[in-house]
This record gives sequence, C-alpha cells and structure tokens, in this order.
Amino acid sequence: MANGNIPYKIYLSEEEIPRAWYNIRADMKTDHRPILHPGTLQPMTAEELEPVFCTELVKQELNDKDRYIEIPKPIRDFYKMYRPSPLVRAYCLERALDTPAKIYYKYEGGNTSGSHKLNSAIAQAYYAKEQGLKGVTTETGAGQWGTALSMACGYFGLDLKVFMVKISAQQKPYRKTVMETFGAKVTPSPSDTTNIGRKMLEEDPNSGGSLGSAISEAVEVAVTSDGYKYVLGSVLNMVLLHQSVIGQESKAAFEKIDDYPDLIIGCAGGGSNLSGLMSAFMADKLAGKTAPYFIAVEPASCPSMTRGKFAYDFCDTGMTTPLAKMYTLGATFRPSSNHAGGLRFHGMAPILSQLYHDGFIDEVRAIEQTEVFKAATLFARHEGTLPAPEAAHAIKVAIDEALKCKQTGEKKTILFGLSGTGYFDLGAYMQYNEGTMTDQIPTDEDLRRGFEAIPKVE
Repeated sequence: MANGNIPYKIYLSEEEIPRAWYNIRADMKTDHRPILHPGTLQPMTAEELEPVFCTELVKQELNDKDRYIEIPKPIRDFYKMYRPSPLVRAYCLERALDTPAKIYYKYEGGNTSGSHKLNSAIAQAYYAKEQGLKGVTTETGAGQWGTALSMACGYFGLDLKVFMVKISAQQKPYRKTVMETFGAKVTPSPSDTTNIGRKMLEEDPNSGGSLGSAISEAVEVAVTSDGYKYVLGSVLNMVLLHQSVIGQESKAAFEKIDDYPDLIIGCAGGGSNLSGLMSAFMADKLAGKTAPYFIAVEPASCPSMTRGKFAYDFCDTGMTTPLAKMYTLGATFRPSSNHAGGLRFHGMAPILSQLYHDGFIDEVRAIEQTEVFKAATLFARHEGTLPAPEAAHAIKVAIDEALKCKQTGEKKTILFGLSGTGYFDLGAYMQYNEGTMTDQIPTDEDLRRGFEAIPKVE
C-alpha cells in the first residue's frame, strides 16, 4: 500500500480529459517574435504557410488571442484510448533516496508509441484528413514522433513519409519496424532521395544526420508532392498547444489530492514535452499567482538554451524553413550522436525561448549523458519502469532536487515528466552497463562554427 492516504497512481476519469487545449500565447506578457519569411524577412502570413502546413493547423499556429481552443470530438475520442494518463507518486524512489520530498511524475508512456507525442500526432493527422489530403511528411529523431504519427495516420488512412535521423535509425532499428508496421515509409536522413539530402551527403558522406537535416528533407518532399503537407512533432506553437493536455491533467490530479508542485522539471529538446507539462501551471505564474519553480533540462551535447544565442534562425539545416526567434546553436550545428535523439535539435521552441528570456522559466540545466543514464538506472530499479533517455534528463534533476531536500529537511513537492519509455533504447543501456558510454560536449569552437551561420536579423 502507498504511504498515507495518497495512492501510487492518481487517475482522472474519461470525462475529465480536457475538452480544450490551452493556448499559453494568449497569457504571455511578451508574445514571441513572429516567424519570418526566409526570402523577404517579413512576418509569415497564413497564405504563405498553407502551402506547407494544413489550413487549420496554420490558424492554430498564428492564434495568439484565444486562451482555449476546443478539441474536436474525434480527437478526444481517440485520446480516450490512452488518456487520461496517470500522475504517479514515486514512493519507492523517495525511500531509496531517503528524502522528505514528495516526488511525482506524469507518465506519458502508456501507449504503443511509448511517449507523449501521440497527443499532437492524432490532432495533426485529423486535420490533414479533414482537409482531404493524401498524406503527410515528417522527420523523427529517436523515433517516438514517427511512431506516434504512423499510428495516427494509420488510424485515419493517410500515407506517411518519415525521414528518420540516420544515427537514430541505426541505434533504434525496431522503431523503424514499428513505423513500417503502421504503414509508414521510413528513410534514414540525410538520404539520396532529395536534393537537400544529396547536397548534405556530398559535404559529409558519413553524416549521422540531425533533426535539422531530416526536417529539410521532409519539407522538400511535402512541397513537391501533390496532396501532401508537412507536419512537425515539436517546436511549433500548434504542437505545444496540443501537448497542453499533459499539464491540464496534472493540475487536475493534484487538486484531487489537495497538493501543488513546488518544482516542475521537464526535458527540453524542441520543447513539446516541457511546455505540455508546465503550461497549466505557467498560467498561474503569468497571472501573478503562486506558481512552481520551473527547470528545463537539456543534454550537454546539444545545449541550445544554456550555451546558445537568442536570435532569429532557420529551423532546418538546409535553411529552407521560416526563421524563428529562439535560443539556437545555429542551423548548421551538428550535435554528437548521443542517445537522447529526441533532444538533438539545434533550437528551442519560440514560446519557451521567450518565456526563458523573460524569466518565467526559472532555470535551465545541461546534463552529461553518463549522469543521465545513472539516474535512469536508479529510477528503473526502484520504480519498475525503464525510462527513455530524453525523459531521464528530467529524472536526473528530480533526484538532485530530492537529495537537496534531504540535506535541508525541506518537504518540497516535485513533479517531473516521464515523457517516454526506453524499451527501444536497450543498445544505449547496454553501453552504459558495459562502461563504454562516453560524454561528448561541444567545444567553444564547435559552437562558434554554428553561430557563424545564424542570419544577421534583428
């Protein structure tokens, strides 16, 4: 039995699944700077975005007025297959750490994709189907987004073309198999199937790829194929909007047990998981109410927020996408082939970048890979779930904060996001267990080369 009156898992009912997505932009003190056309450097209009994205998703991307956007019934009905997800009290981890802190995690791994990505994938597939499209294109890093989107496209009968970061395709071949099982066509990126991919391979035939390069290929195919649009699993406003169900459910679950987090910790790559977890609580902070202390955690190998620049930059390596004002390492930055593939992106979502720039995200920490897997192993042994490397970044900092409470005697309530499972990451766990895992941290010279490619835009 759980200690006290709080169960191990706090569930909501199906009727308590959010009926609307929360649009954090409507409450932000400073809205993020507009995305710019790469040719004119003028703010992008809906008409300019629609050749790439679905019409309804463009409306959501540009919406900075409506606090809540209704979730269509077909999407909400699909959510009921795996939502609401549980808020879990980590009693066993607490005992192992001998901490007075209360540790909770929002578990998003309870679906076949193994992650939170399905929350947005099903929404984007729904709007593509409603628009009468034949299919969509996308990129994927660790493969969780590609898996989620293949499930969603399979459900709605849409064709899907996925460009998977080449090193991730090599590290996680079974992810590719799952995507193909749901009907997706998966191409390791960079590839020789696109003009941009061929150019990249000419420059570096041994390239392991990056999310930026995979985005370039996916966009090229979308805009040159009739009946296709491009969809993205993170970074964009529309994606952060869809992920707001995570934070809304978390807040409602805490209300059931009459508690509220002092700290919220989330892994940060492009920003969808972090934003989804904290959004409903960030609304309190933006309103001047009591709110948690927010900590974003990124890999030391791809430190966009801790060592990047707050500047306008391309979202893809091929420099074909609109420019976004964000914390960035430069579109040409090539992160090392670490195992947190979902965090291997050179920039951070404009919404989160602006919130961090304005001080609403309190802190960002960059963690080395071996320390991440040390924390993941400790968590797995005591909580019984093998976490994805991405989510384990948040676990590492949650453990650190719980140990601080042990030193000070503070009884803080800690919430972190367990955004995905690590059952396709066994090669990484094997390296850690064998002691062959290494940490690769970019030098100042590595970063300088990436910064040089950032456009000079005010």
